[in-house]
Amino acid sequence: MVGNLVDKQNSDGGWPYVRGGSWVEPTVYAVLALLSGGETQAASRGLRWIRSVRRSDGGWAPRAGVDQSTWVTALVALLPPEYLGERYHQSAIEWLLDMRGRESTRLYRVREWLLGNPDLPDRDFPGWPWFPGTAAWVGPTALAVIALQKQQALHPSKEIAERVGKGQTFLLRHTCKGGGWNHGSANALGYASHAYPETTGMALAALRGATSPKLDESLAVAREFLGQCRSADALNWLSLGLRAHGQLPSSFSPPGEISCRTISETSMQVVLAAGGSGRQYFGA
Repeated sequence: MVGNLVDKQNSDGGWPYVRGGSWVEPTVYAVLALLSGGETQAASRGLRWIRSVRRSDGGWAPRAGVDQSTWVTALVALLPPEYLGERYHQSAIEWLLDMRGRESTRLYRVREWLLGNPDLPDRDFPGWPWFPGTAAWVGPTALAVIALQKQQALHPSKEIAERVGKGQTFLLRHTCKGGGWNHGSANALGYASHAYPETTGMALAALRGATSPKLDESLAVAREFLGQCRSADALNWLSLGLRAHGQLPSSFSPPGEISCRTISETSMQVVLAAGGSGRQYFGA
């Protein structure tokens, strides 16, 4: 698989999702996979491309030419600082610490107060949005928490510890009825939302070390999803999420008929196959 990733690297050093121009998301995943597999030359080219597209606000846009930093900054923060560069890594961490969902910002809360709307308790536990100025969602919150957990292990900080705790509380408050997570609200338009395998795995990976009765239900849901899984993306995240809690069955082996459709999916499988040397990039 590593050789396949090298073959698909673009001339500028980045990777596409499948084919075409370079994007930050698949490039980060590919670099993590190559580092896990010991392929440093292609990884170095990818890292140079990632550094070249950092924006002036310290974050990263989805690709070169996009004029807004987004959730992909959390992925960049997963890259080891000794490879990415301390200055770039710290830039990503600072951007994450400054970012929160719109519903947790002071301006939004003042607006809601003026409109006579109640101040919901969830607003005290900010998550992360896909794009600045929008509501927080499970996916970007989980990735941001994982990145900040890694940073906390390297350089303990009260600010980071508090933000990780609040991010984990955000995730626990958005657990679906019966366990697991979907992409956002556990109750959309007054109806209980169903959990999805990918986001359930992501949230569980971010909740490593957390304690809550909701975790037992969600771990049971994740194990059920794992037995029915037919998506490489879901399989990858469920494996990481269950392993983060010591709940991945020792006898589990991925179904052979599941194929990877994107660079990101292929890269995650390389990381998982590398064992501890690869999973450390996700704190698992």
